[in-house]
Parts: sequence; C-alpha cells; structure tokens
Amino acid sequence: MSSSTTIQFNDRVEAMQPSATLAMKSRAEERRRQGHPVVALSAGEPDFDTPDPISDAGVEAIRDGFTDYTENPGTLELREAICDKLVRDNDLSYTPDHIVCSNGAKQSLALAIHALCDEGDEVLVPAPYWVSYPEMARFSGAEPVVISTDVDDQYRLTPDALEAAITEDTRLLILCTPSNPTGTVYPPEELAALAAVLRDHEQVYVVSDEIYEHVLYDAEHRAFASFSGLKDRTITVNGFSKAYAMTGWRLGYMAAPDPIAQAAAKIQGQFTSAPCSITQKAGVAALEMDHGPVDEMVAAFRRRRDVVVDRLRAIEGVRCPMPEGAFYVYPDVSRVLGAEAPDGSTIEDSSDLCFYLLEEHDVALVPGTAFGAPEGLRLSYASSMEDLETALDRIEAGLSALH
Repeated sequence: MSSSTTIQFNDRVEAMQPSATLAMKSRAEERRRQGHPVVALSAGEPDFDTPDPISDAGVEAIRDGFTDYTENPGTLELREAICDKLVRDNDLSYTPDHIVCSNGAKQSLALAIHALCDEGDEVLVPAPYWVSYPEMARFSGAEPVVISTDVDDQYRLTPDALEAAITEDTRLLILCTPSNPTGTVYPPEELAALAAVLRDHEQVYVVSDEIYEHVLYDAEHRAFASFSGLKDRTITVNGFSKAYAMTGWRLGYMAAPDPIAQAAAKIQGQFTSAPCSITQKAGVAALEMDHGPVDEMVAAFRRRRDVVVDRLRAIEGVRCPMPEGAFYVYPDVSRVLGAEAPDGSTIEDSSDLCFYLLEEHDVALVPGTAFGAPEGLRLSYASSMEDLETALDRIEAGLSALH
C-alpha cells in the first residue's frame, strides 16, 4: 500500500481523542531521551513494587503450569474471593455470576458502558473527570454530558446539579470516588443525597468507579451500590492496579446485576476473553493477604500529599484543595492563566501552562483541558519525595517567571 493512500477509519475512531495522560507521558519520555532531566508527575502509577505475597503467587502459578485459558469471566476462585471482599469491605452480597474479571478496570468500565449505552443515550460525567469516560461514552454511540463542579465544593457533584442534568435520554451516571483526577472523596451523606435523586429516575444506571477505594486518608469510603434501591442499577468497578501496585499485571472487575454482567461477559468473550491466568492467581493472593503492605504505601502517599499541598498553597495564584484519597492533587491555576511567559508567549490555558513547564522547566503535569476542567491541572504524587521536591521547586520557579 502506498504511503500516500488515505485509509478510511470508523467514524467513532476518527472522533476519539487520544489519552492526554499517555500523550504527556510519551512527550516527557521523548525529552528524557534527548537528555533533559524531566521529572514526570503525569502518570497515575504507584512507584512501589508489587507486594511479595502477590508476586510469589504469580511465580508459583507459572511454575505450576497454570498458564491456560480460564473461564471467560475469570476463575471461580477469583470471583469467589471478590465476593468475599465485597461482603467484608463494602457490606455487599453478590454471587460469582455477578462478577466479571477483565484486563484492568479500564476494560471493566468500557464493558459496562458499551453493554448499557446506545445511540441517543446520554451519559452524565461530572468534571473534572478521568480522561477516558467521555471517549468511552462516545464510542458506544452515546453523548457525554459534562456536569461542571467547583473547586470551592471540593469538586463534588451536588444533588441539584445532578437533578438539573437528568433528561429522558439519560442512561448512565459515571461516579468516581476517591476521584481521579482530584483526589476528592464523597462523604457518605453526600452520596446518600445523590442516591435520593436517582431513586426518582429509574431509567438511570450508575457506574461507580471505586479503583482508589483503599487509598484513603481522612475520609470514609462507601460503595454506591450499598444505598437502598440502587444496587440493581449500579455497576461497581474496581481492580488491583492502584492499591496493590499491580498496574502492569492488568486485572480489574465489575460487580453488577446479573443481566448486565452477562452482557459484559458476552462482549468480553468476543473481544479479549479472560484476563491472564497468572494475574488471576496473583489477584486472589492480593485479596487474601495481610493489608499491611497496602497501609504502608498509603502512609507514604499521605506524607507526600501533605508536602505537595503545602508547597502548592505557598505559590501565588494557586488554589489547592486537600485531597482525601487517591494520589493526585488538582490545583486551580486560573489566576495565572493569561500571564506572559519569559519568551513573550501568552499562557492561554492549562495546556499552555503544562507545556511551558515541560519545555522550559522539565516537569511533566497533565493539563485540566484533558479532564474537562481547564482552569486546573493534575499532579500525581506517586513519586519519590526527592522527585516531588525537585518538581515543586521547578513549578514554583516556572510560575514565578510569569508576569
């Protein structure tokens, strides 16, 4: 085929935006290859090794020859372990038939959205949102409806805003707590208020993204499916990447009403089949091991969070809420937008600001334009304290140079 030949792609692929977090990570790595000492705080990945009990289970699975295909929705052993976890941690009762294990929580989210949504449907997405939510909705044929939140409200969706956004075409609400990208955690009473709104709209389902459930500081996690009347309309998505430092293992799951679980499993069966057999053995070990290694990681994240927030709040023009979970901060930088860089260019939005900080000060962040809230930016503190201090020095220098 000639290099000049134009390839016609699926319209939905053409309309899809590439992941901004992956794009920034790629740009930072490119600058590193060029010899620049970039500190990247753009990726949402723990900087810890996978705990030994989990890794040992994976090695044992290989040595025992557990390397064949498994059941499409995951091994019964893993799905039973997930059911036990949901009872223990979330007071939710499911059977293995309600569980579908996939190649990461991202796939679980995509399966849920594609199983439920069709042309003409609307998917409610509070902003700031994780970058893939709107793209998954569009690829299903649905239309994402972004609901803006405010830094002064800790970026939490209010019941009034939810009620105002619901129409007869609303099919799905995507809720993420603890939140990527803000670190916000919805208190149980605020989730209860959102649940009260949804009880009056029986056509609306909820995808509750709870992947950061165990990365909590001064907050309480409450599973959305635990509220009265909502379990039959809630798809709980969770996984192993964040709490157990298993990002490369690729394992997530959904807990859903039986018809939705079966529809998701049907899609998975035609696209990827089951997740890796070795990873599933590791997942069982993660759910059954002592929680000490997770607690140690969370304690380290808390120390880093405190340093990052204190440093950012000391920079003129930056407002930074205190995150209560996950490992991100989402400072509001609206007061520095419109400023002039040393080269005479204008910082029009957070994309300009992030690329200025990368190109001139060798620190990689993700602009708020990627998260539907362009007046902020995301900084991941899943890095060493040394890297964080260096990056914060550079951010402070970069912002101080604007005028």
